[in-house]
Amino acid sequence: MEGIIGKHVIITGGGGGIGSATARHFAKLGGKVSIFDRDCAAAEKVAAAISETGGSARAFPCDITRRDEIEAAVEGASSAFGPVTTLVNNAGWDIFRPFLQTNPEEWEKLISINLMGPLHMHHVILPGMVERRHGRVINVASDAARVGSTGEAVYAACKAGLLALSKTLAREHARHGITFNVVCPGPTDTNLLASVASSSSNPEKLTEAFRRAIPMGRIGTPDDLPGAIAFFASDAAGFVTGQVLSVSGGLTMVG
Repeated sequence: MEGIIGKHVIITGGGGGIGSATARHFAKLGGKVSIFDRDCAAAEKVAAAISETGGSARAFPCDITRRDEIEAAVEGASSAFGPVTTLVNNAGWDIFRPFLQTNPEEWEKLISINLMGPLHMHHVILPGMVERRHGRVINVASDAARVGSTGEAVYAACKAGLLALSKTLAREHARHGITFNVVCPGPTDTNLLASVASSSSNPEKLTEAFRRAIPMGRIGTPDDLPGAIAFFASDAAGFVTGQVLSVSGGLTMVG
């Protein structure tokens, strides 16, 4: 895929399911991958696996709810691989419970990880992209942001905010040669989905309900996402900005 070879890509939550699959995909395409994750061991495992197959990857400990850790990680990544050309905001966290059964402490954690974290990532990395007049930002949101999702009110609100943020920044920075696009997974077989299911009263019933709601008849896998993310980072998408793409087996069909 043109436009990725030699480019420096930061992926948050890169030690997890979708993040690690995306890191491997970008490395396979010739990108230099910085894997940000608060679980440093998981990030290092992904980076080591990529390096063993001849790819370029480094792990950087980073809790995206902490601005100081973001700044330190970006500085370390830039020293290792050069200026950041692509940012993939992928890290996220969720609980599955009706809104009236949640509490403000849980809201704060959801907002801190799913909205404030990406805000800080943008705020730290965008100045360099503006200066170089080039950049690609791909925000991983959720189909919950597009149509709502029972039991995920605050999570859906945060991800919907990420859609609005992406479209607004796409307008503000089009003249700087920076694009902002969003990929929305549907239910995907990750630790996050397992955690969400476990927080419900009947995990197996919930997982089966997700599967039955998807026209293609299966839960997504982490490997279903990297192609769409990489497209938005490539030269092929150079004239595409402010767009939202669902990768969900037809669960959401938005015209």
